[in-house]
Amino acid sequence: MTTEIKICMGSACFAKGNQENLEFIQNYIEENNLDTKISIGGSLCENKCEIGPRIIVNDKEYTNVTKDDIKKILSEIE
Repeated sequence: MTTEIKICMGSACFAKGNQENLEFIQNYIEENNLDTKISIGGSLCENKCEIGPRIIVNDKEYTNVTKDDIKKILSEIE
């Protein structure tokens, strides 16, 4: 089963860290050869800017995510 990660592409989430989070996720996938297990997509702003940056993993929403949070989430996928 492929894990689907959606990253909020809204300007607030990007300014709060999703640009760096996206780069971190892409590098993590490449370094750990997870490209067949994980797909990355973007999501439009859902006006939840106050709880950003947001990512959604298989329909589960994570808010105020940091690189440490993402590393933990991705390590559970492996």
